[in-house]
Amino acid sequence: MLYSLLALLGVATVTFFAVYASGDPVLLMLPPGNQSPAEVEQMRRILGLDKPIVLQYVDFVVNAVRGDFGHSLRYDVPAMEIVLERLPATIQLAFLAVLIGAVVGIPLGVLAASRKGSVLDSAVLVVSTLGLSAPTFWIGTMLIVVFAVHWRVFPPSGGGSLEKIVLPAVTLATVQMPVLLRFTRAAMIDVLSRDYITTARSKGLAPRIVLYRHAFRNAMIPVVTLLGLEMGTLLGGAVLTETVFAWPGIGQLVVLSVLIRDFPVIIASVLTAAAMFVVINLLVDVLYLYINPTVKIR
Repeated sequence: MLYSLLALLGVATVTFFAVYASGDPVLLMLPPGNQSPAEVEQMRRILGLDKPIVLQYVDFVVNAVRGDFGHSLRYDVPAMEIVLERLPATIQLAFLAVLIGAVVGIPLGVLAASRKGSVLDSAVLVVSTLGLSAPTFWIGTMLIVVFAVHWRVFPPSGGGSLEKIVLPAVTLATVQMPVLLRFTRAAMIDVLSRDYITTARSKGLAPRIVLYRHAFRNAMIPVVTLLGLEMGTLLGGAVLTETVFAWPGIGQLVVLSVLIRDFPVIIASVLTAAAMFVVINLLVDVLYLYINPTVKIR
């Protein structure tokens, strides 16, 4: 937990100085035209930007701990309020995408490992390689062309309904599934070569019991780690997918905020994503204790 807090502090520090170095927000907030130096200085004073950079950073950290990242330069409402409005859409999309990827990828990985070197194993590896090679934006575009334009089964974009989440979720799952498949296959092959698996087989246990009761659980630690990383990444906003499908999540919000240089919203989005990523990985560490009894807290 201490490392998690230090990680969040590091992200906050890097984000603050990166945004500080990217430009002057005062010039964006003032109406276009010839602004007098007095007006510019007055706005800097109101925003606290006339202070030394070190004092600005201290104020930023103190306010961030309270969840106060300032007001959006575009919407003139608290930046965190905008992020929290978009967060449920991103959570729904990330959860469904990881669920689809896990339901398809993990069983295929186990099946391929149990039949290593077979035609089925080779076919699964070829399919996973194709999934890894295809860019996310291309997969999303092809799904829109086929299922939204030609067949008219699902709407091409937008949010707010179950029908509209299917295509973006399948797009993300198509990218996540091959990685889960390969990790599961590699972990299962490693476990199936262990001595205790050979002993279990020599005792006459059924292949299914050896595979799922003795091998599968011990192979899940790297897979669960990957699931946590994938979930944390998607909760940070699937920028390309949300942009292609106009899904109203954090990823699309970040893109729009960067284009108009809405600094408070950018910072709030980045730190929210970092916090979720850190929390999920902390939960994954705790899950190790339940997945593998040989893992102990020392």
